[in-house]
Amino acid sequence: MRKIKTESDELRPEYQREDFGDMARGKYAGRCREASNVVVLSPDVQKAFPNAQAVNDALRGLLELTQASVKTTPTTRTPRKRAAS
Repeated sequence: MRKIKTESDELRPEYQREDFGDMARGKYAGRCREASNVVVLSPDVQKAFPNAQAVNDALRGLLELTQASVKTTPTTRTPRKRAAS
């Protein structure tokens, strides 16, 4: 089947604009942005971490460190009420 080359940007006669409903530019852009996990690093941070693996390793180390420090921290007590003097 050959493709028909048309010079105009008009709809074919068998189609009506109303058949397509509302069309909006960037309709799903917000949803795509929320689902994205891309993080942009500052140039000084980029120099310290040459690739994604280095960033992930550093963040995992930081997570392990914070989890270990939370486990070793003594629980805080609720202060006792002092008797009025």
